Amino acid sequence: MSINQDQVVSIHYTLRDDAGEVIDRSAEGEPLAYLHGRGQLIPGLERELTGRSAGDRLQVRIPPAEGYGDYDPELVQRVPRRALKGVGEVRVGMRLQAQTPQGPRAVTVTQVGGDMVTLDGNHPLAGKNLHFDVEVAAVRAATEEELAHRHVHGAGGHHH
Repeated sequence: MSINQDQVVSIHYTLRDDAGEVIDRSAEGEPLAYLHGRGQLIPGLERELTGRSAGDRLQVRIPPAEGYGDYDPELVQRVPRRALKGVGEVRVGMRLQAQTPQGPRAVTVTQVGGDMVTLDGNHPLAGKNLHFDVEVAAVRAATEEELAHRHVHGAGGHHH
């Protein structure tokens, strides 16, 4: 099955910087699963995966201008302002140390609204090329529930 809009795609990936240093990779043995065409993956990477199928391996270099559109929900944490101890006034663009499920992370505030701030965990990569080694693990049609919620649940999906 080739990858088209509204299909659930599971990929193993390794993300490197220009020096070849590994920045991130999918969990050991567990691919990242996402709903294709729904803004859950870096847009430049999604485009490269369109039309491919399970078993395909590819290397994708994404220049900075292409790297950022909608963010993967796993990379963006919404943190209540009251949880940001010692931060008197929260400004967009301010760098903060935030506690995430993966441990402490330097993040940048991209939106402030009401009692919540949206923190962009991708920011340390801004202005750099992204180099992905990708293997397509599986492709399947999305369920009605996945389409309704616009994201994937369950093993290998997003864990909230």
